[in-house]
Amino acid sequence: MRERYIEQLEQLQREVLELGMLCEKAIMKTCCLLKSSENRSQQVKEISALEKDIDTKEHAVEAICIQLLLRQQPIASDLRRISAALKLVTDMERIGDQATDIAEILQTGSVDVPVQGVRIAQMAEFTMQMVNKSVESYVNRDLVLAQEVIESDDTLDQMFLEVRRTLNENIPQFTADQILDLLMIAKYYERIGDHATNIAEWVEFSLTGRHRDGEEVYDVFGLD
Repeated sequence: MRERYIEQLEQLQREVLELGMLCEKAIMKTCCLLKSSENRSQQVKEISALEKDIDTKEHAVEAICIQLLLRQQPIASDLRRISAALKLVTDMERIGDQATDIAEILQTGSVDVPVQGVRIAQMAEFTMQMVNKSVESYVNRDLVLAQEVIESDDTLDQMFLEVRRTLNENIPQFTADQILDLLMIAKYYERIGDHATNIAEWVEFSLTGRHRDGEEVYDVFGLD
């Protein structure tokens, strides 16, 4: 029974890692769309397919978590780890959704690529790094890395404000449709960064037993 328990915990870790890799791949493909219109339709189809894979993998992780909770009676530290996995896969699923939203905007063709004059490509790269680090922090149980992701959210917020300010200051350079699309793309990357931050906060909870809620930090289960 104990061997099965350990095996399922290891499987959970692998599934979360694979889910994170799918999210990173989807974001990476949106970065490609920002840089070139070559194979645009194919790239969009691949992102859509990745979104479906992410949904499937989310359900697989949830199933493992439920089995562990119902059958194995995990100890306090493992209970936090399993509970965190249940929470963070929801954020990963939304990352897949928002990568698809970005691809659909770029498919319309109103945005000239490569995107120039605004730092959206840099936002995309920074966001991808946040997702990568948040997943890595879960897999490696790395509290320092998780806290690094949490702190970097402010940097991404500033990048979004810079994009918005640049668009406002250079209105003649862009059409109304381009401004709206670029602003929406930037907003989606900011939201993806928020989800990466949420993942990192649940990693922090899984390791410390305490979770952030805005400025407040509290013990979810009251367990050591």
